[in-house]
Amino acid sequence: MHPHPKSYTATRAPHPIQITGEMSDPAWEAAPWSDAFQDIEGEKNPAPRHETRVKMLWDDTYFYFAAMLEEPHLWATLTEHDSIIYRDNDFEIFIDPDGDNLNYYEWEVNAFGTTFDLFMAKPYRAGGTNDNSWETPGIQLAIGLDGTLNDASDTDTGWCVEAAFPWTCFDRHAGGGVAPKVGDQWRVNFSRVQWDLEIEGDSYEKIPDKAEHNWVWSHQERIDMHCPWTWGYVQFEESAEAAFRPDPDHEVRMQLAQMYWRQWEHHQQHGAYDAGLCELTESGFLYQLSASSGKILTINEDSAILPL
Repeated sequence: MHPHPKSYTATRAPHPIQITGEMSDPAWEAAPWSDAFQDIEGEKNPAPRHETRVKMLWDDTYFYFAAMLEEPHLWATLTEHDSIIYRDNDFEIFIDPDGDNLNYYEWEVNAFGTTFDLFMAKPYRAGGTNDNSWETPGIQLAIGLDGTLNDASDTDTGWCVEAAFPWTCFDRHAGGGVAPKVGDQWRVNFSRVQWDLEIEGDSYEKIPDKAEHNWVWSHQERIDMHCPWTWGYVQFEESAEAAFRPDPDHEVRMQLAQMYWRQWEHHQQHGAYDAGLCELTESGFLYQLSASSGKILTINEDSAILPL
């Protein structure tokens, strides 16, 4: 069995939120913190040594995010927009509005407030390529630093990322960029890339040949954020009293995803699908019946999981 991904009920903000980088708007007080981030591969690896949590709110204009990242060594180097931000310590947001594993968005930011944003028609593993032309016009962003950036002579406390994304940012695959309806669910995940540093005088340097740490909200089972079928669920509601609705088809979706990727890898290696693993139609679809909902789900060659 595959555990259900993380879930969060985002409630409607009582008023437009002032983005300050300090979460100073009182609307945040009613929004719960998410669970603390975990290693991207789950419990088989040690828990992150620094805590990261997020909050979310929404209204008819914006999708609001706030993240608090514990950090004793505030460090950043990249200052040009659309640099590869995860080469610094960073915070990342991934959003798939309709949950079909296609047409999703990635946004990254470092402690300078330098951003990188891209659109993916499909995951890299399925042959997708990043579209850096996607931008976030109208976004409000503020970074709050509790400490001194790039000064190794002291110990810092952490940093805050506060952002408001206009729904129009997601107009490529989110109902023309309009706000979700009450009760809608989007697939969302968050990542924090963390590098091991060494102190050189009063400055920091990456430790050579040391891989980064990847800490996430909903774990991916592998070191790859581009697995949207494992991302968390965000449900949009008017108030916190609304009950979250777990996806009754989650287990079937995960089984289909596993079958799909095993078939995909077999096809990459041998030029054909493995007929012994499961039946495929001529178009490359896999099928499975969900006992929970009674729906037939399909997965196609573009890695979209859809009801038939």
